[in-house]
Amino acid sequence: MSITRLALRFAAPLPALLDFQRYLFIGPHPDDIEIGAGATAARLRAMGKEVCFLICTDGRYGDGAAPAGLSREELVALRRRESLASARALGVEDVRFLTLSDGGFYTEEQLLRAMAAVIGDFKPDCIFAPDPFVSSECHVDHLRCGRAAGQLAYMAPYAGVMGGYGASPAPVEALAYYMTARPSAYVKTRGYLEQQLRSIFDCHRSQFPPDAAESKALVLYLRLRSADMGLRCGCTAAEGFRVLGRVHMHCLPEAGK
Repeated sequence: MSITRLALRFAAPLPALLDFQRYLFIGPHPDDIEIGAGATAARLRAMGKEVCFLICTDGRYGDGAAPAGLSREELVALRRRESLASARALGVEDVRFLTLSDGGFYTEEQLLRAMAAVIGDFKPDCIFAPDPFVSSECHVDHLRCGRAAGQLAYMAPYAGVMGGYGASPAPVEALAYYMTARPSAYVKTRGYLEQQLRSIFDCHRSQFPPDAAESKALVLYLRLRSADMGLRCGCTAAEGFRVLGRVHMHCLPEAGK
């Protein structure tokens, strides 16, 4: 570890993820939040925190396991119902939808403006979003949503910038990337993994039928990931995030290591 990075740990420690009151979880598609950070969302709600889910695209092309014969619009409606049920299973009642088309059929400007409006309205202290800097990530919606979330997390307190997006400012203090290869902070989630699994496999059945091989593989992955993250922070179950505070978000390249 370099001297600069070591000094950074003391001069600018990472924000404590559980210390905020208002959390916005941003998902590119229906089911991404639950897979990437569902146990953490459930724990936050159990702690009495205010949690909002924002789902950016409508999931119209996620039809690999959907009931046969559904039109695209019928699948969109089904996935919205599944998202609402899944959020409720985690204790989350505030769910918002941008209705942009799955598959990247929108502009980044459209995404930024729509996302900014929700950030300005909900006014989160902390934003969770998929890590767009994972070298293996190829899905355009994940990449765009992660980049937009990072851009807006930094700009959210600036009224002039947010006004340029047609939105109000928000007091964002931290950004936590889920689905990351480089976690820097962990949330202990013992007792919440089963709730997370129910929110996915009991609710998102158009994507994960109970007996499908993909569903069984994802269950195994989530259990192993939970145990792995738990070992890293000295417990039996956890979720890991790449966390940035406001001081880390700009002109501090060591924070990105």
